[in-house]
Amino acid sequence: MLKHPTFVLITPARNEANFIELTIKSVVAQSARPIKWVIVSDGSTDGTDDIVEKYAANHSWMELVRLPERRERHFAGKVQAFNAGYAKVRGLPYEIIGNLDADVSFDDSDYFAYLLGKFAEDARLGVGGTPYWQGGPLYDYRFVNIEDVSGACQLFRRECFEEIGGYLPMKGGGVDHVAFLTARMKGWRTRTFTDKVCLHHRQAGTAEHGLLKARFRIGALDYALGTHPIWEVFRTAYQMSKRPFLIGGLLLGAGYLW
Repeated sequence: MLKHPTFVLITPARNEANFIELTIKSVVAQSARPIKWVIVSDGSTDGTDDIVEKYAANHSWMELVRLPERRERHFAGKVQAFNAGYAKVRGLPYEIIGNLDADVSFDDSDYFAYLLGKFAEDARLGVGGTPYWQGGPLYDYRFVNIEDVSGACQLFRRECFEEIGGYLPMKGGGVDHVAFLTARMKGWRTRTFTDKVCLHHRQAGTAEHGLLKARFRIGALDYALGTHPIWEVFRTAYQMSKRPFLIGGLLLGAGYLW
């Protein structure tokens, strides 16, 4: 049996008191735990810090880092928070680094062991993850590239993460997409493994935008990242069958064409 690589986790969190305890309990229950987990409170004002501190007091491998409060909420700020956590782990002897959202949980105690096993099996796997559910499967992988890895829980081989220069602070979002695309450009393999899922407790993108605005933004991001028009047609049609019915897909397509 292959030995699992060592790993660290970083979780940017901004006013996540409603969900972060689920995230913490899920990680604590894992059969494979990180050697370090840095949770970066990005100016939270809702009790997020108190929840994290309660658990960090009992788990030496957990650490809370608090950043000053800021008014504007955007994706570049999330990268800045991630980088504050990254500064805390750079000197550690880890092999895999993970970016874990603060509103994600797992119903499987072997979630990380499973993904770490995939990295152990393939030395050229640079980025790995699983699908995520929001009350059910979010994507039909007939219409989603299996090589694209969700940012809800995105794991990188250390050498890959350092080679791509980490996450780029883009206000409009898409930092997770740019990361795995850059990794592929540099010859690394990227993969979503569908045998397991993580549970996403907030609609993706809605912390920064309303749901409908998020659909439009995702379409615009697809265009910016060079998604093929035919692929986007299928993606739009598929999203029209999901809540909010019809309008969500139409806004996705409108964002792509904008």
